[in-house]
Amino acid sequence: MLTGANGYIGVRLLYELLKEDHEVVCAVRSASRLSVPEEVREQIEIIEIDFLDVPDKNPIPADIDVAYYLIHSMTSSTDSFDQMEADSATNFLRQIAHTSCQQIIYLSGIVNQDVLSKHLLSRKRVEEILSASSIPTTVLRAGIIVGSGSSSFEIIRDLCEKLPVMITPKWVNTKTHPIAIRNVMSFLIGVLGREECLNQSYDIGGLNVLTYKQMMQQYSENRNLHLTMLTVPVMTPKLSSYWLYFVTSTSYKLARNLVNSMSVEVIARKNSLAEDLGIQLYSYKEALDMAFAKIEQNNVASSWKDSMVSGRFRYNINKFKQVPKYGCLRDAQTRKTENPEEALNRIWSIGGRNGYYYADFLWKIRGYVDKLFGGVGLRRGRTNQDKIYSGDSLDFWRVLVADKKEKRLLLFAEMRVPGEAWLEFQIDEDDVIHQTATFRPRGLWGRLYWYSMLPFHYFIFAGMIKHIANGK
Repeated sequence: MLTGANGYIGVRLLYELLKEDHEVVCAVRSASRLSVPEEVREQIEIIEIDFLDVPDKNPIPADIDVAYYLIHSMTSSTDSFDQMEADSATNFLRQIAHTSCQQIIYLSGIVNQDVLSKHLLSRKRVEEILSASSIPTTVLRAGIIVGSGSSSFEIIRDLCEKLPVMITPKWVNTKTHPIAIRNVMSFLIGVLGREECLNQSYDIGGLNVLTYKQMMQQYSENRNLHLTMLTVPVMTPKLSSYWLYFVTSTSYKLARNLVNSMSVEVIARKNSLAEDLGIQLYSYKEALDMAFAKIEQNNVASSWKDSMVSGRFRYNINKFKQVPKYGCLRDAQTRKTENPEEALNRIWSIGGRNGYYYADFLWKIRGYVDKLFGGVGLRRGRTNQDKIYSGDSLDFWRVLVADKKEKRLLLFAEMRVPGEAWLEFQIDEDDVIHQTATFRPRGLWGRLYWYSMLPFHYFIFAGMIKHIANGK
């Protein structure tokens, strides 16, 4: 069983487990949000369960041999995530008590310092809860994970690509132990079913121990960027969190929890696990090279930004799949296309680096305004430029429906708006593109917002469908 199957690690681990011909049960809050192709869905069993709630009927099958525990709540809250993580681990153990599970594998954080952040203390507490159960547990403790789409990689990428000169807080001199995502996958697979790894914990790290400053400097060298860093002692954790929030694609809650951990050294203690499993460890520079190889091939398997907690709505996103008909304001556009296949490909590639095909500068302004008011802005982009699945994030949208057979894409707005907004594309059997923006206003301010945007809607939406249909 793979918990956290929607997450950055979970999606990648799913592919690795299938390569090894394992039968996989994916435990997710919402089955429709599992961002994998249909051919992968056909190879797995999907069960819906939220370990923060105790279901009336336990959906977990009894014949499980191993359970991966990859559930984290750090981006959900700045105050109560530690209690949420403890409750989730406790409920998880209750739910698998009836199974034949012989091993729990938990990916934790490196917790070797006497003084730990709330985030790392929470990881340690979950370790203790899982290890106290009657099911043998294997704990892998990692620090910074470097790979295309990982939160750490994307934050460093944003900082170095956007800021040639940085005034940085003193935590940039904290030592850390980065590890390539490929090595993390090898360890997670390597300890599976391995008897000598039962009831054991291992620190895992790459070849280099580096400060955050050295990581950014090596990133800049890798990308041929000139970077000047000025370290000052006066940046408080709160100021540092806002700095990360406005400059990078991270949410404020994740930024706050990360900053609190960045003052703690996370260096792996030496052990022989890599040697025992025959794993070749990679350097930080090699991890960067592998990450960019995936990005350049448009082959990023998963991104932390596709997690629900990167947006406004954490749960019950499925209730927005049915676009309301009453009490709404709409902009409906139709246009015939001579090449429906190319038009569909343009719809499937909307957003991210490709933009919105018309008046992109206005979309960017809307993104800046959204970020200013505490929204997600446009910085999440998209994981792949031509592939999209239900549940993915797409700039300040969430993908609700991505059905290429039905030629339909439905997006739900996670931007800050006084109401709820949808953007839908569909190509009918007569090769007519239907593009509909639907807004359900909240009170008077919602209606004022919509009517104030009408002049922009008039040519933005008309220009967008024209370019989707004609490619010009």
